[in-house]
Amino acid sequence: MRAKITYFTLAAVLVVYFVLVGSRGVLLIQQGTPLTIAFGVGVLVLPLIGAWFLWQSTKFARNAGRLARTLEAEGALPVDELVRTPSGRIDRDSADAIFERRRAETEAAPDDWRTWFRLAIAYHDARDTPRARKAMQRAINLYDGQPVRG
Repeated sequence: MRAKITYFTLAAVLVVYFVLVGSRGVLLIQQGTPLTIAFGVGVLVLPLIGAWFLWQSTKFARNAGRLARTLEAEGALPVDELVRTPSGRIDRDSADAIFERRRAETEAAPDDWRTWFRLAIAYHDARDTPRARKAMQRAINLYDGQPVRG
């Protein structure tokens, strides 16, 4: 719950920032000189890119949450069996061992979104965020019946 509050707070701050930057871009365009128009258009592009990125991230998180709720309802959410250091950090060898098991499960059932979801969690625990996102996106696509690349 705390993560959701943090996410929505940061998203709201970003939206306010986008509005402020966008208004500055409009003011620059209203100046009417070629230079300020060029800067104004450039300034307007930044909040558009940011808003698109925020939308994509929110959509991804909602879809991943939907899959997690489905797995929870099935009683198939992965159990946290990681060894942790006294400070609470995940032990690297423990994460690697679980990752290998999840990878083997996924190779055995490559069309099952559940194995890709669990593999994404294992990638995350192994601190490989780019691959975790790709694996989760594949799980989402499989769940939704969308074509899967690569």
